[in-house]
Amino acid sequence: MYDKDFKPETPTPLSRREFMVAASLATGYAASVQPIAEGAIITPSVGLEAGDAKVSIGKESLPIYFAKPAGKKDLPIIVVVQEIFGLHEYIKDVCRRLAKEGYLAVAPDLFFRHGDATKITDRDKLRSEIVDKVDDVTVETDIDALIDWAKGKGGDTARAGVTGFCWGGRQTWLYAAQNPRLKAGVAWYGQLANKKDPLRTKTPTELASALTVPVLGLYAGDDQNISLESVDAMRKELAKGKSGSEIVVFPKVPHGFHGDYRPSYRKEEAEKAWAQCLAWFKARL
Repeated sequence: MYDKDFKPETPTPLSRREFMVAASLATGYAASVQPIAEGAIITPSVGLEAGDAKVSIGKESLPIYFAKPAGKKDLPIIVVVQEIFGLHEYIKDVCRRLAKEGYLAVAPDLFFRHGDATKITDRDKLRSEIVDKVDDVTVETDIDALIDWAKGKGGDTARAGVTGFCWGGRQTWLYAAQNPRLKAGVAWYGQLANKKDPLRTKTPTELASALTVPVLGLYAGDDQNISLESVDAMRKELAKGKSGSEIVVFPKVPHGFHGDYRPSYRKEEAEKAWAQCLAWFKARL
């Protein structure tokens, strides 16, 4: 269970320089989610080592974003898995938030082989031309490589976790099932009973009873994409196993309630869920 005494870091006012840096970061959101909400959270990189990098996977180079406390090593690792919108500013900001908590956070662009998801404005086109072409096995291989890369950046691979949002929430469940060495996962409103096809041959629900990695699922009570019936089915399957995984449902909030850059954002529930996410990792990494 998460630490009930945990208190999230209190944000401090930005200096003028920090504000200008933050304002420049605000342009990096995906084209398909414009306009960006005025209250979108921008976490400065002051005190952090953060930026873009590449991870070699055979002859390919996986684009990533990382953030960590500057000058620190032997850090627990958290992989941050993107939504369908790609590796854009919101996901990068989540990395910086985690780095402020003492983690080496790394987010891969898992769509890079098929195009730049952040540049496509039409969501149907985004799905058909990029998202639907990504297979689960390649995602798992990419995350494996990313964790190995993190070791050379000061990360402790014996204390690795993964979190993801929406599309990345489903991948969080799948990766936790694929890598029993993982210490913890937090899945944000990821599909649990997806349709199968040659690129997606498994569902989180059918893997749940055999899961050994503790995963915290954070779900929305008014999610139009994920039914509460599928959440209940997942809970029943998890109860058959011994992973210690849990699912928390926040009533009367929509899908994507943590995304502070979108109309779906719900501040109170997002902050509660974020605190639970941090406490879950703190107790296990």
